[in-house]
Amino acid sequence: MREDSGTAQDRRSELRADCGQCFGLCCVALPFTRSTDFAIDKAAGKPCPNLEADSRCAIHTQLRQKGFTGCTVYDCFGAGQKVSQVTFGGQDWHSGSRERARQMFDVFPVVRRLHELLWYLNEALTLPAARPVHADVRRALDKTERLTRQTPEELGELDVDAHRQEINVLLLQTSELVRAGAGRGKKKDRRGADLMGARLKGADLRGASLRGAYLIAADLTGADLRGADLIGADLRDTDLTDADLTGAFFLTQPQLNAARGSAGTRLPESVTRPGRWVDQR
Repeated sequence: MREDSGTAQDRRSELRADCGQCFGLCCVALPFTRSTDFAIDKAAGKPCPNLEADSRCAIHTQLRQKGFTGCTVYDCFGAGQKVSQVTFGGQDWHSGSRERARQMFDVFPVVRRLHELLWYLNEALTLPAARPVHADVRRALDKTERLTRQTPEELGELDVDAHRQEINVLLLQTSELVRAGAGRGKKKDRRGADLMGARLKGADLRGASLRGAYLIAADLTGADLRGADLIGADLRDTDLTDADLTGAFFLTQPQLNAARGSAGTRLPESVTRPGRWVDQR
């Protein structure tokens, strides 16, 4: 199902977080609330107490044990280093004015959303079945990349929702083309479905649309998800033990990090197996 597209793969590698080139923006710009995901409350724009002066996390290797599971499933898609090194030219929020710091914190989530769209668009170019829309996808990708390189002022005024709707038309077309060739029979449409806690052990979900589906704590042990569209699916605590996600597309690392799985879970090449899966029982 995948196309060996070196260009797309190379561009997608730039959408992986490089914390060493970032000023800890996710640890400052974003708010979080005391819950099962976070041990404390933190307001947007306030540094996490675990953030050290060199922008490193003091409890990085103990996040789950310390009650910061939410941090382990978050991914900025490379927006952190883009904002830090490109948008603001390597000038951090520590040493500048309050206005610059505020701008950085406002711009970061905007660029993060754009980078997530870039991830999907790059993936679409690796899918041979989507060739009929590849030219449009390339144009959308180039436009989105240009948007990420705007000034802080321009990014602050950008209507990301409107741009996302424009991109979503292409992603839906891509999904329909790819799923049409996945498996046999009528493809299941579970877009936005409430499948929280659903018992789907061994289910045949080949070529299914699970766009935006709520699969929180669902049992997908041994399920066949080959060629399924997983864009926006909520996989928090979803059991993917021994499931087959070969050829599943629009699946991101944050989604996978939030799920449970095993060494026997088969995954697409675009994501990596969370290390904790091997030891999970």
